Amino acid sequence: MPAESVRLERCRRASIRSPVRRAGFIAGAALAGLIGASVWWRRNPSACPYSQRFWVEAPHPFITRKRLLEILEPAPGERILEIGPGTGYYSLPVAERLSPGGTLEIFDLQQEMLDHTMRQARERALDNLVSRQGDAERLPYPDGSFDAAFLVTVLGEIPDQSKALAELARVLRQGGRLVVGELFGDPHMVRFGALRERAERAGLRFDRRLGGALGYFARFESPAA
Repeated sequence: MPAESVRLERCRRASIRSPVRRAGFIAGAALAGLIGASVWWRRNPSACPYSQRFWVEAPHPFITRKRLLEILEPAPGERILEIGPGTGYYSLPVAERLSPGGTLEIFDLQQEMLDHTMRQARERALDNLVSRQGDAERLPYPDGSFDAAFLVTVLGEIPDQSKALAELARVLRQGGRLVVGELFGDPHMVRFGALRERAERAGLRFDRRLGGALGYFARFESPAA
């Protein structure tokens, strides 16, 4: 093959490989950035900011509303506490099950999330939600205030999980139940083994689990007298 033809063929091959290499470099950099962000989030637990609420509004595979209702078993007349309602993805279906006569108290670090959920409730003519802003490590409720409590993909965002679980155990009535939901892929996901250990250390008794490694709800109970 003449030298000029060889040169042209090499240039042609290089022009094909270059975009492929560039695309591979971009994909690798994006993956490295995602991994780095996940590691940072795990080491620096914090609530999902309101500006990124699309994460909490997206469908939740494996930890669906139906599954939460199945394991939480909210009943009319009960008083239930939700920590970290986000924009009300789980709040509204639970509140509906508590009528007539029941109340869902929603508690969040961010007032914007609470305001959003309350607007959603008004649009659906639900009047049994009560909102309160604060830190889950210091719940402003008396001992034995609630029949049940739940938090979904929230526990890992709390800096001191053990303290938050102890507070939840404190505000549950005797025989009350706590449901914790976790989803694989969430940078703050709490593994079931770690959750069970911390919950039992807080005085809660493991009851049952719904779901597997990709997403689960775990139910604990406050021991009856």
